Amino acid sequence: MGIFSRLTDIINSNINAILDKAEDPEKIIRMVIQEMEDTLVEVRSSAAKTIADRKDIERRLSKLAHVQRDWEKKAELAISKGRDDLAKGALIEKSKVADMAANLADELKHIDEALVRTEEDVVKLEAKLREARAKKASLQARHKSVSNQVRVRKNLYDNRIQDAFERFEKVENRLDRMEGEAEALVMGRGETLAEQIGALEADDDIEQELAALKARASGKSTASVPASEPAPAPKAPAKKSASK
Repeated sequence: MGIFSRLTDIINSNINAILDKAEDPEKIIRMVIQEMEDTLVEVRSSAAKTIADRKDIERRLSKLAHVQRDWEKKAELAISKGRDDLAKGALIEKSKVADMAANLADELKHIDEALVRTEEDVVKLEAKLREARAKKASLQARHKSVSNQVRVRKNLYDNRIQDAFERFEKVENRLDRMEGEAEALVMGRGETLAEQIGALEADDDIEQELAALKARASGKSTASVPASEPAPAPKAPAKKSASK
């Protein structure tokens, strides 16, 4: 089973568990990213071990190739000495080593194919992880906005708010009654509107009479000394009688 199939099973299982508990969407996206990161770490660790196994097989193949050449030299030596039986035995051992090498080579082929698939999966997983991280901020912002809307609308239709407004109305009504009582206490103790307007009219009459008096007084003072009449000339002294 590929890493994506296994990762999908893990994520779906965890998401279903979270949904059963009615968890928030932010927790789901965090969980998905965490699972992808954990899987990526696990796959890379497994790939590192596979690469180490591959190097070990390559070393063993190198040794087996050396052993095959050694048995082949021994078979040649036996033939040169006229010992076909020993040469045949050496060739049999060489064949056994060749079989071992063939098995290891086949195993190495499978390892190489697995590493290629793993590398492709890692590249895809890294791309998906980047995509998930890019969407995380958007999803968080949307979730925050929706949560605020839900909270505001719950408050709008909350009975406690309605009760509070009803209490405000009661307080306003009480204040209206108190203000009415305060106005009623001073009723009849001050000048009425008609009296205040009458006082204004009386003031106007007095002002007009005062202005007329000032005008008459000013006219009399001007008439007592006319400005255009010349002053009388001084009298000449009387002359003495001649008989004296």
